[in-house]
Amino acid sequence: MDENMVKNFGVVISRLISKENLSREEVKDCFSQIMRNEQPDLQQGAFMAALTAKGETAAEIAGVWEAIYEQDTIRVRPLVDKPVVDNCGTGMDSLKTFNISTTASIVAAAGGVVLAKHGARALSGSCGTIDMLESLGVDVETDVEIVKRSIETVGIGIFNGMSAKVHPQALFRILSQIRFGTTLNIAGSLANPALPHYAVRGVYSAELLQPVAEVMREIGYKRALVIYGSAPGGRGMDELSNLGESHIAELCEDGQIIKYSLSPSDFGLTPCLTDEIVTSGDKQRETLRLLRILSGNDEGAAFEVVCLNAAPIFYIAGTVKSLQDGYAKAAEIIRSGAAIAKLRQWIEAQNTNPEAGIARLESLLGELDGAKIS
Repeated sequence: MDENMVKNFGVVISRLISKENLSREEVKDCFSQIMRNEQPDLQQGAFMAALTAKGETAAEIAGVWEAIYEQDTIRVRPLVDKPVVDNCGTGMDSLKTFNISTTASIVAAAGGVVLAKHGARALSGSCGTIDMLESLGVDVETDVEIVKRSIETVGIGIFNGMSAKVHPQALFRILSQIRFGTTLNIAGSLANPALPHYAVRGVYSAELLQPVAEVMREIGYKRALVIYGSAPGGRGMDELSNLGESHIAELCEDGQIIKYSLSPSDFGLTPCLTDEIVTSGDKQRETLRLLRILSGNDEGAAFEVVCLNAAPIFYIAGTVKSLQDGYAKAAEIIRSGAAIAKLRQWIEAQNTNPEAGIARLESLLGELDGAKIS
């Protein structure tokens, strides 16, 4: 390694430790060095930790995003006649719920929203977005062109953020070595190959609402909702919460960012118990829970939180005028059978072996009646 480059990188880390903000270009340059593995592992980790501890500015997050998107992302442009929407969370939140955003995305796609998702496997456990969709029968290790075709034909697809077919150089290596929330959780999730301009983005801290909304504005988003939901005991979730108050930063089409809060009562809901929506950590159990919700066989707290989080997707896509209307639309879609039908279409479209994917789904559906999901 170049000793001068290592020394200069150390100076930047010292600046971050001293709470000095960096420019977008400085961060882009530093993170580019990390992606090229031009710095010692200790310095790479120190940079990410120092930037996170300082508190990232919008320009700094944009710098990391720009490095990943320009240098380590296979880019595509789905040919559709509607706005393309992304819906995901940063992860690393303190309350580990079941995979709400994945389930809500399927419901929204069944309601006509075009979704280009960008997700990852769980770094601890086995119930991340990619893990769950793979368990259902979606091909998550396929080329970006097949994902693009799925988005174009059935209105939903997911890019695997930890696949070399999507990010061929460095992102997986870096993600696989981190077990705490960093700028990468935000910037990496924004490096969607389809570069949608509309999104619902969950974050792991209320302090990130404003800066994430600002960085989304800076990199070209037209409309977005950035969400943090609160839970008892000072914990939080990167989705709208049916446990307590949710906090939102909304990026409007005129570039203005407005902040507000919502409670379960705003949707006619009574706060549920935490145990009703946390994950069991067992992939098979969580797969069956997801199918039970989508099939309309569970209208408890898990159903409510899925409808609650499908609502902002409908809202940001412009198909409803209010989040409350979005909640009602989501509930109607699930009860009609359209959500489970959309999942079947997705499995067929995003697959190099559709028959195997559908066989996997049918096998799971056959287990539903005997499964007990608490």
